[in-house]
Amino acid sequence: MHFLFGMFVGMKGLRMIMWTILLVLAILHRASSHGIQPLSRIAIHKATLALDNLAYVKASPTVLGLNGQNTEWVTVEYSSPNPSMDDWIGVFSPANFSASTCPAENPRVYPPLLCSAPIKFRYANYTSPDYKVNGKGSLKLQLINQRSDFSFALFSNGFLNPKLVAVSNTVSFANPNAPVYPRLAQGKQWDEMTVTWTSGYGIDEAEPFVQWGPKGGHQQHSPAVTLTFERSSVCGAPARTVGWRDPGYIHTIFLKELWPNRVYTYKLGHRLSNSTYVWSKEYQFRASPFPGQNSLQRVVIFGDMGKDEADGSNEYNNFQRGSLNTTKQLIKDLKNIDIVFHIGDIFYANGYISQWDQFTAQIEPIASAVPYMLASGNHERDWPGTGSFYENNDSGGECGVLAETMFFVPAENRAKYWYSTDYGMFRFCIADSEHDWREGTEQYKFIEHCLASVDRQKQPWLVFLAHRVLGYSSDLSYAVEGSFGEPMAKENLQKLWQKYKVDIAIYGHAHNYERTCPIYENQCTDNEKRYYKGTLKGTIHVVAGGAGASLSPFTTLKTKWSLFRDYDYGFVKLTAFDHSNLLFEYKKSSDGKVYDSFRISRDYRDILACTVDSCPPTTLAS
Repeated sequence: MHFLFGMFVGMKGLRMIMWTILLVLAILHRASSHGIQPLSRIAIHKATLALDNLAYVKASPTVLGLNGQNTEWVTVEYSSPNPSMDDWIGVFSPANFSASTCPAENPRVYPPLLCSAPIKFRYANYTSPDYKVNGKGSLKLQLINQRSDFSFALFSNGFLNPKLVAVSNTVSFANPNAPVYPRLAQGKQWDEMTVTWTSGYGIDEAEPFVQWGPKGGHQQHSPAVTLTFERSSVCGAPARTVGWRDPGYIHTIFLKELWPNRVYTYKLGHRLSNSTYVWSKEYQFRASPFPGQNSLQRVVIFGDMGKDEADGSNEYNNFQRGSLNTTKQLIKDLKNIDIVFHIGDIFYANGYISQWDQFTAQIEPIASAVPYMLASGNHERDWPGTGSFYENNDSGGECGVLAETMFFVPAENRAKYWYSTDYGMFRFCIADSEHDWREGTEQYKFIEHCLASVDRQKQPWLVFLAHRVLGYSSDLSYAVEGSFGEPMAKENLQKLWQKYKVDIAIYGHAHNYERTCPIYENQCTDNEKRYYKGTLKGTIHVVAGGAGASLSPFTTLKTKWSLFRDYDYGFVKLTAFDHSNLLFEYKKSSDGKVYDSFRISRDYRDILACTVDSCPPTTLAS
């Protein structure tokens, strides 16, 4: 008896140990899926001067953008009399990155010599394998116009105790203040489009406006509003310290009373105090369809894309290897895309503010042509003591300020990043998973109102979006918690999805792709996998968090509701052909081909039909 009891206790203890190991591994992988962060590894505050007259760094050309370009390649040549394998080249902007004082988070911290982290870097031997022998090397680096000049610095002694050996000449764009990187977004009304862009012109220096009108028709000038923020506006390090960089000025204009599906052209402009004008190139977009309009409507949705450097440079959070592939696929297929939803963990700047310019430059071909709508993720919002639902440091001190300022969303309050938007036959309800969404909260009431207020006869396709998985996921990190999604989420929200007959709920956060059956309370409501005809009876949950950031694994446990999983980079696309037919596709970023799909075909009466918990309970008397 004692032996059996001991064996039972031993087996139980072994299971507990194995469960604990799985939990630790999942946590470690969640951290590793957010990658080694090169810029955060550079102890720039410990840098010391070791200038050597025999060393040099030369950059050419010295003036960029002479023909209006906002992206240019620079050749950097360098030499060191004492070369080492851990020498590296840092790209700094502004060019004068040395200072005698630096603002500190804590008055007990003495200011470092170098205040600003590089915007990116490369090892000196990256394209010069003989650098260790002859001390000579060169790099080709891509720069974007971001309101200041650049310099290139050669450091020795690695990252932890870097020594500044040589600094280059300065390089600058012909007009570093030029209006750049427009991003479109739907306004608060269906016939309104907003244009947001960045420049170096304050309102005391120049008047921002947009020249716009129907393609080939009359063009008008409309003034823009201007925002910016200070170092004190963000919440902590590194955003307040080595990650700080002047964000410039962010301008937004509201183009109103647009005709549905008409093509409009626009140019960004600034009227200087001497009455001269600075212009961007001309862009164009197609106005949104009116709510209920019966036309072909194509929507791309993904989360956790990140950004990457075309020149192969290391940068902060350098783990988003699928990012450029996703971007390239969207650009390649742009004529077949009407609107994009990027549902959180936009690109992991995590407090390194220069990276916001890099990202807006990367997506400019997309965001300047179709509405680019955001949802808030943990890496944009979360910071202790700032009202975020999750008390962690994931935003790097940004605490939502960058996302709320750099991009427009039609929210009632920018600090509460939830909103609804209509696109033809679609109603999208976008939740902010980083604020409390539990029953009884302000956001819960918004979600219910968004779902309840749509006219399903006009807009049959009802889609719920959020960053964290508020529904179902087989991601390892969720599985070891036993929740298979954010804890408490399904318990609080699934009755709303069921009551208001949400068709599809799509999330990011888990860096993979997964699709469930139509489901309610952990039970599949339909055994079909590819073609749903008639009443759906439940909500299909999709994780589309594999747009670029390092992938995260699935649990080996088999769940009956999980129909398709893919450990790869990709994005999803919804195509509404009419009020009765919808196509869902999952495409891989590597080749743009479809690897999973399903169709929904139904009539309005199928939406009206009662299913479990979707209609008020009745009695014999009623």
